[in-house]
Amino acid sequence: MAEKYEKVDAVVIGAGLAGIVTALELLNTGKKVALIDRDIPEKLGGLARWSFGGMFFVNSDHQKKRGIRDSVDLALRDWNSFAEFGEGDHWPRKWAEQYVHQCTDEVYRWLLTQGVSFFPVVHWVERGLHQPGNSVPRFHMAWGTGQGLTDTLIARLQNHPKRDNLRLEFGFKVEEIITGSNGAEGVRGVKEANGETFEVYAENVVVAAGGITGNIEMVKKHWYKPWGEPPETILNGSHPVADGALHLEVERLNGNLTHLDKAWHYAAGVHHPNPKFENHGLSLVPVKSGLWLNYQGQRMGPIPLVSAFDTRYLVERICQEPVKYSWQVYNRKIAVKEMAVSGSEFNDGFRDKDYLKVLKTVLFGNKNLVDHLLKNCKDFVVANSIDELADKMNALTGEGHVQKDLLRDSIRHYDEMLGRGKKYHNDEQLRRISQLRQYTGDKLRVSKYAKIEDKSALPLIAVREFILSRKSLGGIQTDLECRVLTRPGSNPKPETIPGLYAVGEAAGFGGGGMHGLRSLEGTFLGGCVFTGRIAAKAISGKKL
Repeated sequence: MAEKYEKVDAVVIGAGLAGIVTALELLNTGKKVALIDRDIPEKLGGLARWSFGGMFFVNSDHQKKRGIRDSVDLALRDWNSFAEFGEGDHWPRKWAEQYVHQCTDEVYRWLLTQGVSFFPVVHWVERGLHQPGNSVPRFHMAWGTGQGLTDTLIARLQNHPKRDNLRLEFGFKVEEIITGSNGAEGVRGVKEANGETFEVYAENVVVAAGGITGNIEMVKKHWYKPWGEPPETILNGSHPVADGALHLEVERLNGNLTHLDKAWHYAAGVHHPNPKFENHGLSLVPVKSGLWLNYQGQRMGPIPLVSAFDTRYLVERICQEPVKYSWQVYNRKIAVKEMAVSGSEFNDGFRDKDYLKVLKTVLFGNKNLVDHLLKNCKDFVVANSIDELADKMNALTGEGHVQKDLLRDSIRHYDEMLGRGKKYHNDEQLRRISQLRQYTGDKLRVSKYAKIEDKSALPLIAVREFILSRKSLGGIQTDLECRVLTRPGSNPKPETIPGLYAVGEAAGFGGGGMHGLRSLEGTFLGGCVFTGRIAAKAISGKKL
């Protein structure tokens, strides 16, 4: 017989960032809350805890202090450009408008009141390639990375004056949303530690269980069809428990799932040196001064691949190749200056709130990170010559795809152009590097026209990079109060499932896909906070 718990005002499924914010705001209004999570207590905070902590805000105080002139109109224009919304994207479009208009007041300023602070420099990412992207810098780094962000909010939750109103449980796998004549009435599932069943009854149920990108088979099933067949190897940069099971349960209840083929994958995934689960991947922040090559060792084009402009295009271009993984080639000097890993784990200066360590890394590079990855990540190879590098690349894959002449030509043609001098630079990658170096936030982190085959900068480094799953851009469709919408039927007006809400990545960060095709970045953590606050206010009968 299932163990039944005291009825609460709301049960929140998933204790990631969106779930934590929802629970915190519900406590603020005096509600009794059950926050239940499938994972262990040490992973409270979910994927947000592992993140770099960047958030998209518009016309913030941080922007103003740095002379960055931003506006809602400009930001919404940039968002719509990157999103490329379709005619039927009513709710995603509405959510995009709502987020852009309210994110600074309802996320940025609210987080400041909770004790979260931000790094002084606003970063400039997703500037756009074929589609205009961020016209100005908007990527605000939470000081302490995602770990600091989640720790701050967890502390607020654990030390809340009404903490007795919160039941926090781990190892609870929800298998069913209980419904009755009044709609959603609770959840039923199993305790993974001992197999015992449980039931939690509630006036409201909030799905905050993340996306589908922890389930690689589900990612492949919903692969974006214009990209052809999915890559044979996709590394997992999400949580394995973000498996889409709750999406299917909502669909069973006639909830509408949309845009599951839209996802925010990364192009530079490598195997984690110390994996926590099967197929665990790391997302490298691709160096700007290296050459991005296809599986044969040929420079990719016709537009060279350079990060910070359009992440989706990088993935798309690699997936156009017959073999869908890639290489980046550079030397140790470039690696020390430019190499980084996305997330809190390998950014200890930011994570530990150590300005001196951050400054030291910016000025002198990150030798420790380079040495660690060269020694412990199986996707890195080093050599003192191009021929030796090609041999080691082929030995790593066992496929013999890399052709020495293509690799040699790619590197030397690029280096020859650099040798002619800046006024003769006729290469799109060099133009992009020049553009990046004009902004203070990038100048110290991007090499000044560095050659690859530089004897003073050896050894040469080649990195085999896979597509890495990360975030779902689609999900459970919701109205502007996070209420789950039913599948379209004969009734032209949208209907909701009473008492059922979805927030964060489970809802495609709002409306089942507020990003459209692309993200301007920083809109994932921001979307989790935003939807969590909206859902809690809706349940409490209040407005933001």
